[in-house]
Amino acid sequence: MNASKTRLLIAVLLACGVGAAATASAADTTTFDVTITITATCDIEAAAATDVDFGTVASSAVNIDSSGSLTVNCTPGTAYNIALDSGQNGADADSRAMTDGSVLVPYQLYREAARGAGDVWGSTIGTNTLAGTGDGANQAFPVYGRVPSASFPAGVYADVITATVIY
Repeated sequence: MNASKTRLLIAVLLACGVGAAATASAADTTTFDVTITITATCDIEAAAATDVDFGTVASSAVNIDSSGSLTVNCTPGTAYNIALDSGQNGADADSRAMTDGSVLVPYQLYREAARGAGDVWGSTIGTNTLAGTGDGANQAFPVYGRVPSASFPAGVYADVITATVIY
């Protein structure tokens, strides 16, 4: 394109207002909200629970100990309690038992490794549950178990415990 055609094109564009700076003669504003509602949540299946397996023992064994674990993941700052029920064969946390048919083998689950009477893990908030506060990450807790005596007929004994996180 020659120089005179270029000058002509620029003149036409300027006459049409293309490339000219705009000047504002007025303005108006408004506001709007930006919101989010976050609800507290807890997940007791954040990682698979591990079983409390007492293994294979002689009928003369006493105070057979084992442990498993539970994992919870709760919203940061959320207070929670982890409760364990009495199992399929117990009336309450103090009467848990594994069964092989009609024979019951008593056992207990605890919040602490000492396995003391005050450490029994049950479902009464403020008495025998495990309390905690969420931090947004998986929090693992050991479950300590004890069979006081294996003096029962030979067999494979089992029970099922339901763990619940209350928040």
